[in-house]
Amino acid sequence: MIVPACMVIAHRGASSYAPENTYAAFDLALRMGACHLELDVDTTRDGAIVVIHDDTVDRTTNGTGPVTGHSLASLQELDAGSWFGAAFAGERIPLFAEVLTRYKGRAHLHTEIKGRSTYVAQQTAELIRQHGMVDQVTMTSFQAVRLEEIRAYAPELPAGWLVGEVSDAIVGQARAMGVTQLCPRADTVTPDLVRHLHSAGFVVRAWGVATEALMQQVVQAGADGMTVNFPDTLIAYVQRHAYPWV
Repeated sequence: MIVPACMVIAHRGASSYAPENTYAAFDLALRMGACHLELDVDTTRDGAIVVIHDDTVDRTTNGTGPVTGHSLASLQELDAGSWFGAAFAGERIPLFAEVLTRYKGRAHLHTEIKGRSTYVAQQTAELIRQHGMVDQVTMTSFQAVRLEEIRAYAPELPAGWLVGEVSDAIVGQARAMGVTQLCPRADTVTPDLVRHLHSAGFVVRAWGVATEALMQQVVQAGADGMTVNFPDTLIAYVQRHAYPWV
């Protein structure tokens, strides 16, 4: 059962149960009832936009070296599932364009720009436009410069700034950038913080939800959503307590 009234955002897919940023994790999250997926994008040596979190392929594939040091063909030969479990052997690093095609009309994609390559933000935005998914994607990043690039190149795309803690300076900078979301670390989220950010006009969604206790803290604080590796647990909790997220 989907919970559309709140942002249960499957972090790199249902990454507690399947290898992160793979179709296995994304598809499982949808089967669990999530209608929001979070993913990360970077560029290959030959300029393709791919879905992967780390700067290197070492942790989540059987390869080595920086993502930007590989061609697309080289990356797509790597096994991105066996590190998590034998059942996922053969999972591949997805091409962002293919992710857009696969989930168009099925999920809202919270797309975090991880790469620092020139034009990564613009290339990502252009793919979203080409697929007619401007209303189905929110761009996010920890890098203010990437968000500024997105806002300048594709102001029609909603954007969220991932931050460690919120300060008056952060709020002012977020307003100046024109982002619609502020995304604080989960352990800093309190009812007072959420009220403050709502009054400033921001959607509030948390990251770094490592435990069920933090999950409950964020919901009870009145946040609008969170990225979570275990979307099934969050969906069950929200339904059980009938929290009116907006």
